[in-house]
Amino acid sequence: MSLPLLFGANIDPTWKTPEEPERLARRVEDAGLDLITIQDHPYQKDFFDTWTLISYLAARTRTVTFVPAVASLPLRPPAMLAKAAASLDLLTSGRLRLGLGAGAFWEAIDAMGGPLRGKREAVDALDEAITVIRGMWSGERSVRFTGQHYQVKGVHPGPQPGTNLSIWLGSYGPRMLALTGARADGWLPSSSFLPPDRLGEAVTRLNTAAADAGRDPAQLRKVYNLNGIISPVNGTDPFQGSVRQWADQIITAAADHGMNGFVYWPGDDHERQIDLFAQEVIPLVREALPHTPTQP
Repeated sequence: MSLPLLFGANIDPTWKTPEEPERLARRVEDAGLDLITIQDHPYQKDFFDTWTLISYLAARTRTVTFVPAVASLPLRPPAMLAKAAASLDLLTSGRLRLGLGAGAFWEAIDAMGGPLRGKREAVDALDEAITVIRGMWSGERSVRFTGQHYQVKGVHPGPQPGTNLSIWLGSYGPRMLALTGARADGWLPSSSFLPPDRLGEAVTRLNTAAADAGRDPAQLRKVYNLNGIISPVNGTDPFQGSVRQWADQIITAAADHGMNGFVYWPGDDHERQIDLFAQEVIPLVREALPHTPTQP
């Protein structure tokens, strides 16, 4: 059985208007959306710390699930990240998914005291981190792991999270897609880096890696971040146009490529755009895909 469709919206962790993230979070929840994503760039001076903000917003909401998109692994050691995620998962009754990334903007990471890694090294470190995180969630009495980048030496893991806490990777290149298919629970690409005309090739790589690892590709959560604007007129670029165009592009991504989650990242006018997405785009998508399960 295929996974249910999920819909969400992104909130930027800006702090110059401190009340804005909470206002938008309430707007997303009131609109009936499933997910809120929040990007994680700790070195960005205009941003709150994402993990602190998610914890705060989760306490101010009741139903919506939160996803760091994606947690910057080089600045968040995996054993501590696993413990933080498990803690928040239990405190929110399962309203967290761990979006995780290998790292980007390496000069900024280095300036903040993090490691400098090349592409291959970053993927290797992410692979090791998944092992550490899963060990920390295992409920085992103690966990040991010795890798090139990360080690745990008989740590006593806990708390043990619920079954909904999962790892979603932001991935694009061949090795990252292979790692995602083989070891992650979900995939979290963005349309600005992976436009619709390149989506099919990436999904094929992802699904092949999952099948090669003995996993069912249909059970991977595939969430497409949609960067754009819903406008009154038709547009020529992806996710820059009318409600009908948006719905058709989402329907194609779901029907042709198996994408089963869509998160809107509005370019401007966030509250009104979130309402348009929830009230006009999503109903058209659900009408066109009536046999898709609707419950997470």
